[in-house]
Amino acid sequence: MLRLPFLSRGIRRERVERPDAAERFRERYARFKSLLESNSELLTLIADLEEKLRGETPLTMAYVREQSSRAMFHTARMVDAINDLSGGRHARLRDDLERIRAQVLDVAERPPAPPDCDLVMPHCDISVDMGHLVGGKNAHLGEMCRAGVPVPPGFAVTTAGYYRLVEHGRILDGIRKALRGADPSDTASLSRVSEDVQRLFLSAELPPDLSQAIMTAHADMCRAAGAASMPIAMRSSAIGEDGELSFAGQYLTVLNVPRERVLRTYSMVLASLFTPRAIAYRLHMGIPSENVAMSVACLGMIEAVASGVMYSRSPVDSADDRVLVNAVWGLGPYAVDGVVTPDAYLLSREEPPRLVERRVAVKPVRLEGGEGGDLREVVVPDDVAAAPCLSDAQAVELATCALRLERHFKVAQDMEWALDPRGNLVFLQSRPLHACTQASQTADAPPVAGAEVLMEGGDTACPGVGSGPVHLVRSDEDLANFPDGAVLVAAHSSPRYVVVLPRSAAVITAAGSVTGHMASLAREFGVPAVFGATKAMTLAPGRVVTVDATRRRIYAGEVQGLSHECMPARPVFSGTPVHRSLEALGRHIIPLNLTDPKSPDFVPGNCRTVHDIMRMCHEFSYREMFAISDMAAQAGGVSVRLEARLPLDLHIIDLGGGLAPHSHSARQVVPDEVTSEPFAALLSGMLHDGLQRRGPAPVSLGGFLSVMSQRMMAPPEVGHERFGDRSYAIISDRYLNFSSRVGYHYSVLDAWCGDVVNENFINFEFKGGAADDVRRTRRARAIALILEALGFRVRTSSDRVVARYRKYSPSDTRERLDQLGRLLIFTRQMDMLMNGEQSVAHAAESFLAGRYGWEPPADGTSVAARDD
Repeated sequence: MLRLPFLSRGIRRERVERPDAAERFRERYARFKSLLESNSELLTLIADLEEKLRGETPLTMAYVREQSSRAMFHTARMVDAINDLSGGRHARLRDDLERIRAQVLDVAERPPAPPDCDLVMPHCDISVDMGHLVGGKNAHLGEMCRAGVPVPPGFAVTTAGYYRLVEHGRILDGIRKALRGADPSDTASLSRVSEDVQRLFLSAELPPDLSQAIMTAHADMCRAAGAASMPIAMRSSAIGEDGELSFAGQYLTVLNVPRERVLRTYSMVLASLFTPRAIAYRLHMGIPSENVAMSVACLGMIEAVASGVMYSRSPVDSADDRVLVNAVWGLGPYAVDGVVTPDAYLLSREEPPRLVERRVAVKPVRLEGGEGGDLREVVVPDDVAAAPCLSDAQAVELATCALRLERHFKVAQDMEWALDPRGNLVFLQSRPLHACTQASQTADAPPVAGAEVLMEGGDTACPGVGSGPVHLVRSDEDLANFPDGAVLVAAHSSPRYVVVLPRSAAVITAAGSVTGHMASLAREFGVPAVFGATKAMTLAPGRVVTVDATRRRIYAGEVQGLSHECMPARPVFSGTPVHRSLEALGRHIIPLNLTDPKSPDFVPGNCRTVHDIMRMCHEFSYREMFAISDMAAQAGGVSVRLEARLPLDLHIIDLGGGLAPHSHSARQVVPDEVTSEPFAALLSGMLHDGLQRRGPAPVSLGGFLSVMSQRMMAPPEVGHERFGDRSYAIISDRYLNFSSRVGYHYSVLDAWCGDVVNENFINFEFKGGAADDVRRTRRARAIALILEALGFRVRTSSDRVVARYRKYSPSDTRERLDQLGRLLIFTRQMDMLMNGEQSVAHAAESFLAGRYGWEPPADGTSVAARDD
C-alpha cells in the first residue's frame, strides 16, 4: 500500500497590525447572535400562526396585534443586524421591511394610546369587551355585575390614568433610555433597569386630576357601602395580562390598603409593569414596552370569615359535571397558594343544586387583615379548625352563582369567592376554566394485557389517551419542525409549547407541575398529558408510543385496547372575524417565495413577506460570519500561535477569558493555556491519542492520481482549497469561531458553550477536498452520517455539509465539540479513500466505533484498494 508524506506549501501573507480587531470581532458576534435569536423567535411565531390558522383555537384580536408586533420587532432586529455585519450592503432590505410593515399595520390596527375614556369607571359600567381600557380582571368583574352575582364594591382606574402619569411625569423618555441597557440573559442588567424605571414611577407626582379622580371614586365607594372609610384590595389588571400571553405572577396585587396609602399603592402597582421578570418576558417576546399599559382594580376589602376557589365543572374529568367548591378560613391566598388543605364540597347541577359530597379538612391557620393595612397569620382553635367553613345552604348558594356565571359567559368558570362576617357571599374573580374534555377512568386499573409498558408514574396533568411517534423537543427548531399527530416529549413543561399543543397526540415531560400554566393549556386543548415522568427523555425519537395519561403509563406501539379513550375532535373556529384577520396577517408573514440563494431574484428589494426577509438575512449572516477568518488573516497583531501536534498552522484571537492571563504577552501558547470552554473541548478531540497514533492516512494510487489531476487542472485562484494556509480560532470564555484549513478542505465552526442551555449552539460547515467531485461528495455524505448519529441537524449539497446542534446542556455541547475535533483530523485527506460507495458507510462506522486507523471492512478487503 502506497503511503505519502503530508504535502504542504507555504503561502506568505502580509501581516497588518489592527489593535482594534478584537473589539470588531466582539461587535460582529453580538450582531450575529441577536440575528439568530430573532430568527428562532420568528420560526416559532410562524409555527404558531400556522397552527392557529387551522381554526381549532378560539382567538382574539389581541392575539393578532401581539403577533404582528412581535413579527415586526424581530424582523427589524434581523435587518439591522445584517446591515451592521455587512457594513450596510443590504440597506434595501429596510425598504422591503417598511413596505411589509405598512401592510401588516393595515391588518392589525392597534387601539389608540392613550384611550379616550374616563380616568376611573365603576365596575357596573364595564363590560367584557372593554379589556383594552381596563384589562382582563376589571373587564370580568364588570361582566359579573351584569350577570347579577354579588361582587365587592369597587372601581377601575383605567389605562388612561397610566398614560396621564407617564405624560405628566415625563417618564417615557426615561423608560426608553433605561431599556436600552436591558439584556434578557443578564439578570444584573435587568435588575438595574427595573430599579431605574420603577424609581421613575415611584418618584413621579400623580397628576392632580388623576389623584382627585381616584380619591373621589374611593369616597363614593365607601359612601355607597355606608362606611366612613374602608380599606381596599388593589389588583393589577394590565392590558394583555389575561390574554394570549399570560404575564402570570409578574405584576403586583396589594390587599388591605387603607385610604391614606391608596395613591402610593397605585403608583406601586403601575411600577410593577417593569419588574425584572416582566421586562425579560417582553424582551423575549418582542413586545415593545411602550405598547403596554396598566389598569388597576380597586375592590372593597372583605373581612373574610372564609374564602376559596370554585369550579363550575371538574377541571380534569369532563364526565364529572358537578360543581366543586374549596374553602378555607380567612382570606383567599391560603386556598389559592395551597398553604392550607381546603374543605371540598361537590354539588349537582340541579335547580337548585344539591350537595352531593362534603370533605372537611383540618385548617390550623388562617390569613386575616390587621391594623394599618397589614396581613397576619392567626392560629385557628382546634374545634374551629376541624369544622366546615360553609353551611350546606351557603354551598348551595355558591353553586347557584357558579352555574349562573357559566351560563352568562357560555363556558365553564374558575372563580374566587369570600364570605363576610354577616354571612354574605361575594365573588372576587371569574375566568374561563381550562378543563379537560376527556372523562377520567379508574387510575389503578391494570396494564393492557399483552402490551409492553415502557414506563409508568408521574402525574396526570390532563387525562386521556393519545398515540403517535415520539418527537423530542429541546429547541425552538424542534418546535418549528413538529409533525402533526406526534407525542411531544420534553425535559420540562413550558407554556411555549402551546404553539404545537393542538397538533400533539399527547405530552410527556420529565418534570413539571400539574397546577402550572402548561397543565392548564393541556386541559384547554384537550391533550392527554403526563408530567414528572422522570425517564421521558430516554424515549427513542420516532418510536410510536401510546400515552395513557389517566393511568400514567406509556406503552410501546399503538395499543388498540385504549383507542376508545382517545380525545374527541376539537371545536373549529374557522370563518370568524378574528380568524379572517389572522388569515390576512398570515399572507404577509408566512409564505416563503425566495428559496434559492443562487437565483438572480435572491436580492434585497424582492422580499414580499416576513419569511422572505428572514431567509435572506439568515443566508447573508452566515456568509458574513464565515468570512470572519479573512478579517482574522489581516489581524496578525492581535493573534498568538498555538504550539500543538496538529497538521495546521493555528492562530488564536482572544476576545476575553479564552486564554490563561499570563499567556497574552507571549507570541505562542500551548493547549493547557486555553481556558475557552468550547475551544478546549474542540482541541481535546483534535489531540485525541487514537488520532495522534494512527500515522499518515493510507492512500491508494487511484486516489492519489485523482488528487494530483484535480490540482493540476484547478486554476491558481481557487479559494480555500490549498495546503499551508493559516487557521484561526476567535475565542472567549464561552465562544468559539474556528476557521480551519486542513489539506484541501475548508471548515468553519461557530459555537457557544455556557451554563444557560437555551444559549448553547454549534454551527458547523465543511466543504472542499483534493480529489474529484465523486470522492469529495462521498466524504461529505460520510461526515453527514457521523454528525446525524451525534444528534446534529444536517444538510448536504454536493461536497458541502452544514450542521446545527442547538440548546443542549454544557456537557452535551462539549462532548459534541470534542467529537468535531476528532472528525476534523479523521477526515484529513479522507476524500482520497472514497473509492467505492461502500466506503461512505464504512468511514462513518469506523469513526463512531472509535477506530480512527481505518481498519479494513469485515470481508478483509482494504477500502483503499477498491475502485469503481
